[in-house]
Amino acid sequence: MLDFTFSNTTKIIFGRGVEEQVGKEAAVWGKKVLLHYGGGHIVKSVLKGRVVASLQEAGLEIVELGGAQPNPRLSLVKEGIELARKERIDLILAVGGGSAIDSAKAIAMGVPYEGDVWDFYAGKAKLKESLPIGVVLTIPAAGSESSPSTVITNEDGLQKVGFGSILLRPKFALMNPELTFSLPAYQTACGVADMMAHIMERYFTREPDVGFGDHMCEAALRSIIQEAPKAIAEPENYGPRANIMWAGTFAHNDILGVGRSEDWASHNIEHQLSALYDIAHGAGLAIVFPAWMKYVYKQDVNRFVQFAVRVFNVEQDFHNPERTVLEGIRRLEDFFHRIGLPTTLAEAGIAPDRLAEMADMATAGDTVTLGSFMPLAKEDVLAIYELSKG
Repeated sequence: MLDFTFSNTTKIIFGRGVEEQVGKEAAVWGKKVLLHYGGGHIVKSVLKGRVVASLQEAGLEIVELGGAQPNPRLSLVKEGIELARKERIDLILAVGGGSAIDSAKAIAMGVPYEGDVWDFYAGKAKLKESLPIGVVLTIPAAGSESSPSTVITNEDGLQKVGFGSILLRPKFALMNPELTFSLPAYQTACGVADMMAHIMERYFTREPDVGFGDHMCEAALRSIIQEAPKAIAEPENYGPRANIMWAGTFAHNDILGVGRSEDWASHNIEHQLSALYDIAHGAGLAIVFPAWMKYVYKQDVNRFVQFAVRVFNVEQDFHNPERTVLEGIRRLEDFFHRIGLPTTLAEAGIAPDRLAEMADMATAGDTVTLGSFMPLAKEDVLAIYELSKG
């Protein structure tokens, strides 16, 4: 197990009606709030009105910025930075899912920075300060409500890139599972795939002596696999919705990664799919992750056997470990199918005509490798895309 320091400072308030506490929580961090959200449900439902009322009751001044969308765009981030500077904003409040939160984080770190906010994503700058961020979560998936991470798409060149800093952990996150009742089944399923991928990026490690963390990851995955079909079949069943919402946070608040070398190759490989084709991130991960597993499992067959047996209850074939591994991957794909997700490019309606281009983009022209479980060069990434064609 690796040495580690763990600290997660996000205050999480979880339960029915907690969004009505947003004014009280936000007032701790200033007097003027940039309310950042997407559209659709948040605008049409009573949620936005409740949030605004709570902020006003706490005496806060509100400036609004809507327009956040899946695979959040750099152009909107820059618009938000200029607006926040002009209005002298004290706190960025994201109401929505990972896209709104990631966009809010980018705005928060861009306001005090004199250069181009993309410098952080391009590795040209280190974050030294950021505006505080608060969250009212409506979509359990990305775990961004208590993570230090943000992912933004730069429309110039269709680059989707992540950045992380402990300064970007939200100060508070209000999480009411009832706000997820109206999510479409497909959006719920995409969120499930995303949180499972966050766990598996940490689970598939080459670091020895991480048994406690293994069991935590496995338990989280088993719980998600148990609760997700219930949440989709009975969207207003509070119990499954609550478990899924909490699992999404737990999957990406860093506790499952302590003491382990993490991989993240599959996320980087998927980013090219969602950048070029605007596919939902979770759906892209349901395609990429099984293909990655098929390509790399021989690097540590025993870990993949453990995954198959402990997570999917595969009967272990001691004479043919590969059979156990492949059955585990097949059951993962079957689970994704059962909740309505594609597991191949063909099923997602994506033509396999830009695979080499995506492999080149993912590896920056074959100048960097992806992942730690098995460092992947351009030819490896291309082979994984080939495996994902279907």
